[in-house]
Amino acid sequence: MSQTFDVIVIGAGPGGYIAAIRAAQLGFKVACIDEWKNAAGGPAPGGTCTNVGCIPSKALLQSSEHFEHAQHHFAEHGISTGTVKMDVAKMIARKDAVVKQNNDGILYLFKKNKVSFFHGRGSFARAFEGGYEIAVAGDKPETLVGKQVIVATGSNPRALPGVAFDEVHVLSNDGALRMGAVPKKLAVIGSGVIGLEMGSVWRRLGAEVTILEGLPTFLGAVDEQIAKEAKKAFDKQGLKIELGVKVGEVKTGKKGVSIAYTDAKGEGKLLEADKLIVSIGRVPNTNGLNAEAVGLKLDERGAIVVDDECRTNLPGVWAVGDVVRGPMLAHKAEEEGVAVAERIAGQHGHVNFNTIPWVIYTSPEIAWVGRTEQQLKADGVAYKAGTFPFLANGRARALGDTTGMVKFLADAKTDEILGVHIVGPMASELIAEAVVAMEFKASAEDIARICHAHPSLSEATKEAALAVDKRTLNF
Repeated sequence: MSQTFDVIVIGAGPGGYIAAIRAAQLGFKVACIDEWKNAAGGPAPGGTCTNVGCIPSKALLQSSEHFEHAQHHFAEHGISTGTVKMDVAKMIARKDAVVKQNNDGILYLFKKNKVSFFHGRGSFARAFEGGYEIAVAGDKPETLVGKQVIVATGSNPRALPGVAFDEVHVLSNDGALRMGAVPKKLAVIGSGVIGLEMGSVWRRLGAEVTILEGLPTFLGAVDEQIAKEAKKAFDKQGLKIELGVKVGEVKTGKKGVSIAYTDAKGEGKLLEADKLIVSIGRVPNTNGLNAEAVGLKLDERGAIVVDDECRTNLPGVWAVGDVVRGPMLAHKAEEEGVAVAERIAGQHGHVNFNTIPWVIYTSPEIAWVGRTEQQLKADGVAYKAGTFPFLANGRARALGDTTGMVKFLADAKTDEILGVHIVGPMASELIAEAVVAMEFKASAEDIARICHAHPSLSEATKEAALAVDKRTLNF
């Protein structure tokens, strides 16, 4: 006999598990279905983010950064270490342990909030008046019935045409996170978030890394001044980034991978590497959802079509996160998950796409919220800009990391903050102040007038706000 629920969530990534918990908090009887498995075959909720994305990549970035500091920066602090070695197997094991902690944490939260969890692949079986029948395919097949369904099935890595991921020589983010040894030569196609973060991890550990990017500009979505500053830092570190390339034939063999490409000058080249990471974007995951069984509408990309409130074309069916339009970010998915649960309850859930922060966790970190200077120029918006370098920040000097700056963009007439862009230490944490400020429609003057602790990196935020009015105090 089928189990009946008020809300069924398909997918337990950031959008799905958060939607399930919020719906349960609002008094609904909730089920959440997810098929991720750990090494032992048990449930591993958390989706791409927890298992092969945000969480494990940050674990490796942290380990590799410690290694680089021990090798190249401890001495300036008076710390002698002798020969520093990296045990890659132990590093990967630590990463796996961090992932498992997050998996187990989500299962605990389900139990705490009385969310019924089903381990398997969820798909639409049929629609009936007032609800939907959802099949769960797994070790214990189930059939669930729900009045409301939230689809949160995430995304998959996009492969190069004609070049499948074998996770041995040609790697997606999954394979890039579990290499058993440091490759001598590593090629990366795509200089986005995944390419830069994974390239940074293995470059720090000793790989010779070359990143091939098809676009003529570096980090085109980032404020141009910030992107140029980041590029200078990456070049100095030895991360080789080639822009404006056209990738041709990719061949794999016993010894590795060869990538034929044409550079920005039109010259043909051949790059030989031990491993190739392909990071050219992601595609919505609707595989096996059986959308056609109920007439769920998909667009030409395979994404589920939704309105501004994440409603699909079917009554009582919603979709959130990477499987719908908008930025493929875990925190965007979480916000949509909460908003949908609240809308089901008759409340007014809200997501402001204009104040969703973006972060690249390289060193230096890159973070931003709002519009870039080039966007404001293109839109004909009159604005004022203010910057402050970490070179003039006391805490950054004490940390030994003075790369980068904070940049404010404010409306020329009203002084309302239109965008904040940071490249430098702890940018991922500093950007939160800017998000809060923009949500409250703050002016640059508001931030400039707020007392910031000294010494702190956040003082650079205050000083950049002061710079909008050309009155910095420390530069």
